[in-house]
Amino acid sequence: MRDVTLAPARIADAPRIAAMSRELIEKGLRPSWPAARIAWYIRHPESVVLKAASTHEIAGFALMQFGDDTAHLNLIAVSPWHRRRGIARQLMAWLEESAITAGTFNVSLELRATNVAAQAFYAALGYLEIGRVRGYYEGVEDAIRMARDVRTGKRATWVE
Repeated sequence: MRDVTLAPARIADAPRIAAMSRELIEKGLRPSWPAARIAWYIRHPESVVLKAASTHEIAGFALMQFGDDTAHLNLIAVSPWHRRRGIARQLMAWLEESAITAGTFNVSLELRATNVAAQAFYAALGYLEIGRVRGYYEGVEDAIRMARDVRTGKRATWVE
């Protein structure tokens, strides 16, 4: 990952991040993360939009929202030509360290039940399945909820 640096996203990055979300996360669904919504999270003091930037492009990004008791990973994606280089792990490590610094030790997320690669990725990081939500994605695809206590790696308590 020598040619990739992590940094908070800027408002100017919102259109590219929204496009990546459409292409890499929301494929087959109605887009629900337009540039304006990404920009809102960039400005919001209780969230972080983090980008992994190479020399000429955004190689990956992640968006996490922090609450009093839990942090929630809303989005994470790495461009196909940048995968298998540890970028997603670096994004997650940065966000988890931020959660620890903020005193928010439980991190939760949802992912498509059909995304076996993502399930394996999160499991390798210590995330455990805490439930499933039928029809979470537009009523057509189930979600798996996963969580982790970033202090210990043990199952986190799900707080809605």
